[in-house]
Amino acid sequence: IMTFTKWNFTMSVLGIVIYVADIAADIWVTSNYFCEGQYSLGILTLVFRLLSSIIVQIFSYEWFKDDCGSPDPGKLNWIFLLHFLHGGIFTRYWFALKDGYQAAFKQNSSGDKLTGGPASIIHKRAIDAVTDISMLRVFKTFLETSPQLILQIYILMEHDKAAFSQYASIITSFSSISWSTLDYQISLRKSVPDKNQFSGVPPKLIYLLYKLFTLTSWILSIALVTLLNIISSIFLLIFLWTLGFSWTLKQHTTFCTSKRMEFLYRTVVGIILIFTFFNVKGEKTKMYISSYYATHVLVTLGIMCVCLFWKTSVTEQLYFTFVSITIVLTLGLGIICLIVYYMVFHPTIYFKQESASDKVDGLAGEREKEISRIRNFIME
Repeated sequence: IMTFTKWNFTMSVLGIVIYVADIAADIWVTSNYFCEGQYSLGILTLVFRLLSSIIVQIFSYEWFKDDCGSPDPGKLNWIFLLHFLHGGIFTRYWFALKDGYQAAFKQNSSGDKLTGGPASIIHKRAIDAVTDISMLRVFKTFLETSPQLILQIYILMEHDKAAFSQYASIITSFSSISWSTLDYQISLRKSVPDKNQFSGVPPKLIYLLYKLFTLTSWILSIALVTLLNIISSIFLLIFLWTLGFSWTLKQHTTFCTSKRMEFLYRTVVGIILIFTFFNVKGEKTKMYISSYYATHVLVTLGIMCVCLFWKTSVTEQLYFTFVSITIVLTLGLGIICLIVYYMVFHPTIYFKQESASDKVDGLAGEREKEISRIRNFIME
């Protein structure tokens, strides 16, 4: 039975606090750049923020239209205005917290009904609202937070000094990435009835460490490439995006209800694949994930070798030793956590309840209105 608990409500409140803190940190950093006369860095930071926000608002508005069916034109106009003003996430948090409060705190003594409708309906509505937010936060994480984190680390290494606001931005960015990946996986398992629940501390901790370590290693590696040569870094990112986008096209994903939204979705998928792995079809992931992270290891080692033999000035800096050790250490720990997670703590193994639907984790497939759309966006 799908239930929205008080703990889920608390985590939703914490989620919006982290979201607001992330926005505040970006504004703080950007204002410092402009005050210091570093207009190009300030504009670049704003571009990351605005582009990601626009894409998130587009997906959020389209989902509102899909979920409403034939909504009242006046209501739809208000929803459009809120998204035009970049308030889509806050609007969704409002609905999620409103329904979540009813589900978690307003159950009557019989336990059968809640304020606003039957218990099962309210609980499902709250869970679906939270899972939609989780999906949008995943989009934001890899469209804005991860690229911005690379930028902030690059600036820190390039100038060998940083304001407190930059450190705050880096810390909040890592927190946002960690939160969105873990929160997404929890929401995924909770929102799909035939999936084993992602519960218990050990699976969550190992999954969090696997994502955090592999992302840390990869982000630092890209920052090093950017430090060597910005043009080379741009070409590397474009090449990786092209591979991810092409693979998504080959998989013939059917996540969205329109062709234009499906194209935008595949474009976003290509960007996400630059940073982390997930499967875009209901197929076995063993071969894909092995190939993906084997490539990451080879590219990371290649970057380290280039840094050592191509540009001596980089290796002479004090930070290079620290960053290099961090890259190698986090990559190794990330791969170990990945192996441990899939061999020991994956829900299909950890809970000893393997079903046919749990044998393959994928993203996309036919959208089903009876359950959350998150079924079609299963990231591992």
